[in-house]
Amino acid sequence: MNWIDNFVRPKIRSFLSNKRDTPENLWVKDPESGEMVFYRDLEANQWVVPNSGYHMKIKPADRLANFFDGGVYQTVAIPAVPVDPLKFRDQKRYTDRLKEQRAKTGAEDAVTVATGKLYDREVTAAVQDFDFLGGSLGMAAGQGIITGLETAAQRKTPFVLFVSSGGARMQEGILSLMQMPRTTVAVLRLREAGLPFFVVFCDPTTGGVTASYAMLGDVHIAEPGARIGFAGARVIEQTIREKLPKGFQRSEYLYEHGMVDMVVHRHNLRSTIGSLAAILTKAEAPGELTNSAPAVARASLRDVALAAEGDDDDLAPPSAAHAE
Repeated sequence: MNWIDNFVRPKIRSFLSNKRDTPENLWVKDPESGEMVFYRDLEANQWVVPNSGYHMKIKPADRLANFFDGGVYQTVAIPAVPVDPLKFRDQKRYTDRLKEQRAKTGAEDAVTVATGKLYDREVTAAVQDFDFLGGSLGMAAGQGIITGLETAAQRKTPFVLFVSSGGARMQEGILSLMQMPRTTVAVLRLREAGLPFFVVFCDPTTGGVTASYAMLGDVHIAEPGARIGFAGARVIEQTIREKLPKGFQRSEYLYEHGMVDMVVHRHNLRSTIGSLAAILTKAEAPGELTNSAPAVARASLRDVALAAEGDDDDLAPPSAAHAE
């Protein structure tokens, strides 16, 4: 053995092992413009690209921290459900897929439920995470939505759902589809309690989720550029053999055609939902909310107020008002 093997190589190995790891995600590419944005700038801007305004996906923890007062909230435990009841397997076992997703996201399933304050008013919120198997609706996700709705009814708070999903979870078959009527019943119970249900559509929201609880809110709000629909655009084009209009299934297109009540920038969601909650619960809005909502939101708020004043027990969604 010579001095190179005994001294130089151990020194090199020691230097390499002590070298600080460089994060691979210092810069993030804007999918719309191709612009490279510094990671920390994007995080500080609630994952909205500063120049283009493109709304990127945001983690449930970041979403809830930006939504509740002071970023303070308490998560709600979701009852356990059977795992892999159909013993499903495709290229991988379903149980293995779940383990991978749980390790990647740090969550048990696609839905996180939390309680906290929004402008000093108690609110219950749920976030459906697209990063967990495409936010797909299985038994655990369905139980999460039901738990959120039941928690809101028990605590007598408004319920806010940030939804993003590819639809039903194929690995659970008919048991996944059964979550559609189950969640619908839970929405009806919240409505019977006279409490408002706000749905915020994030990119994307499709399939059986759109066909059930996502379209049963009292007020439907969409983030800019979000894809909202049932079947994919390509499937629709192949079925009807026609070219779809530009921007079809985007939140702005749905707003123009009365499918959602308003399109609200992520930075304005707190103030908009805070104002809506004050109107629908007939509570006094905090002074800081009086002029904070965007113009389009304020126009829609008047329609919500008129609908709420018509019948104390009627919290059905108002028709979309397209006032400028």
